[in-house]
Amino acid sequence: MWQGILGHDDVVARFRRALERGRLASTYLLVGPRGIGKHSLALRLAQAFLCRARPIEALDPCGECDSCLQVAARTHPDLLLIAKPADKSFIPLSLLVGDDQHRMREGLCHDIAMRAFSGGRKVAVIDDADDLNEEGANALLKTLEEPPPGSVLLLVGTTADKQLPTIRSRSQIIRFRGLDADMIAELLLAQEVVTDVAEARRLAGLSEGSLSRAVELADEELWTFRDQFLAQLARVDQSSVALAREVNEFVDAAGKDAPSRRRRLRQIIRLAIDFHRGQLRAATEGVVDPDACQRLASIVERSLEGLAQVDRNAHQATLIDCWLDDLGQAQAGRELADQH
Repeated sequence: MWQGILGHDDVVARFRRALERGRLASTYLLVGPRGIGKHSLALRLAQAFLCRARPIEALDPCGECDSCLQVAARTHPDLLLIAKPADKSFIPLSLLVGDDQHRMREGLCHDIAMRAFSGGRKVAVIDDADDLNEEGANALLKTLEEPPPGSVLLLVGTTADKQLPTIRSRSQIIRFRGLDADMIAELLLAQEVVTDVAEARRLAGLSEGSLSRAVELADEELWTFRDQFLAQLARVDQSSVALAREVNEFVDAAGKDAPSRRRRLRQIIRLAIDFHRGQLRAATEGVVDPDACQRLASIVERSLEGLAQVDRNAHQATLIDCWLDDLGQAQAGRELADQH
């Protein structure tokens, strides 16, 4: 365990080797499942790069010097942090290059090119790099092609496939693995998300290596809703209109703020994905029914697209109606139209 971060010692070792060889890159793309500690590790790396008490080659920030304390408080003048605002579907261009009145005189691309206040490095962390649109990625291009001396840019995303070629081709890609189920269970108990060992292990087994997903799955209301939702989802004759109404009501019950509702909708769609993936695995055992496998594969694909639509801030009711109608159509053996 490095600096209190579990499960990513292999990533830390890779950075150590680069530092030992004097080959620290200017841009890294950190990719892996959500909720496994990528952002936390990026901030610890920033702390190590900016620590005034220990050499960068040690990759072991002291945590006590003024620089380390400022990084921990997110107030270090040489640490630049940007992320997608909760009410946006992508990272606004203004965060990268300034607004219309201050274009290229503000924003990350401007700030990282300025001389470091401490005389050392500048470190930028772009969270939600999956949500860089083409305009934003192009705005970063000059910074990636001609990185300012001593700068390090850490982009945090889920998969390299979601990044535009201009980003991928100019970054060192660091892939993170999901956390071990035992590790997640241990963390759930340590953080008192649950107190029962068996429940911690159950949630860990369903988490797909993501601590944040395990925490979300600890929601008792979700599990109460889950059983009736999946029972209806399995029925070929289920009314998608009635089910959509129930899903909308359950999502709205998460609260008035949009991020809470989107989080709950993601949970519901993931329940459907897990359910249909289980059906697909069962369909491939023994005597294989190609039509059933194709139908289930299309249902999973449609639900994955539904997840992406949530992240793009699609209108909630419309998204739910169209998604469940498509699942009902596919469940009944009717081919989905290519319109979503």
